Amino acid sequence: MRENNYCVIMAGGVGSRFWPFSRTDKPKQFLDFFGTGQSLLQMTVNRFASLVPAENILIVTNVQYRDLVLEQLPMLQSSQVLCEPARRNTAPCIAYASWRIKSQFPHANIVVSPSDHVVTDNEEFCRVVASSLKFVSENDAIVTLGMKPDRPETGYGYIQADLSFSTARNKEIFRVDKFREKPNKELAEKYIKQTNFYWNAGIFIWNVNTIINAFRVYQPEISEIFEGMLSYYNTPKEAELIKERFPQCESISVDYAILENAEEIYVFPADFGWSDVGTWGSLWTLLPHDADGNAVVGENVHLNDCRGCIVHAP
Repeated sequence: MRENNYCVIMAGGVGSRFWPFSRTDKPKQFLDFFGTGQSLLQMTVNRFASLVPAENILIVTNVQYRDLVLEQLPMLQSSQVLCEPARRNTAPCIAYASWRIKSQFPHANIVVSPSDHVVTDNEEFCRVVASSLKFVSENDAIVTLGMKPDRPETGYGYIQADLSFSTARNKEIFRVDKFREKPNKELAEKYIKQTNFYWNAGIFIWNVNTIINAFRVYQPEISEIFEGMLSYYNTPKEAELIKERFPQCESISVDYAILENAEEIYVFPADFGWSDVGTWGSLWTLLPHDADGNAVVGENVHLNDCRGCIVHAP
């Protein structure tokens, strides 16, 4: 049921690689990169509109961006913005949101997504996520989305899948053999020659009980912090306790903390035009080009003797 689906969007990054366009006071997830009038965060939330009710969306961000989130997403209540008092990577971020959801909705199915990625085929994206949500509602499993690589990219981690047979309940989902770190160019070229390597998009789907049990087993110290707050979520005491306890968490990614340890890890190989928009170069590949390979965002931009440039002039 759609009402049992929840979305956690991680929006606390600083986007330093897009300086000076992206600044610490307004990082890249809050910016309009394509001249559409929508920020990456707004595009991300809209992407989930058919999958998750608006009231079931949580944005986890740094406390300094709280007002910016509410300004850009006026359809959300302030209680749907979870504020991190300190940056502690993705594992504590996800743990906080998971226990918060568990306190009210003990059987929720959750999709976790970064706030600053781009998807060009929203229909296929929704199909893949909906199928994955159904799978985790019926299985004690963690599903990652694996993007089919089209180049030897050294900026992404990779997922090595076991494609010898699919799962019984979903023919498009396979077991993960191994997570691979960001490779050098030689290794990346080797990966894409094989059919079972995928980019790790950082999009995860699971049931709330599955992820919480994984934290209890593999990250007991983080688990203890958020478990101890169960009776205080959605009360005036929550913010005070988070301010005190969240900084006690180890700074660790969910990949290291959970995914590389857990056993029931699966991948859904997908192709819906995904990009993490990590650099100016990656943005250039997503924009239309003129005959000289220039990409322009903004009106009344005039180019003279330019080739292979990107101009962003809002």
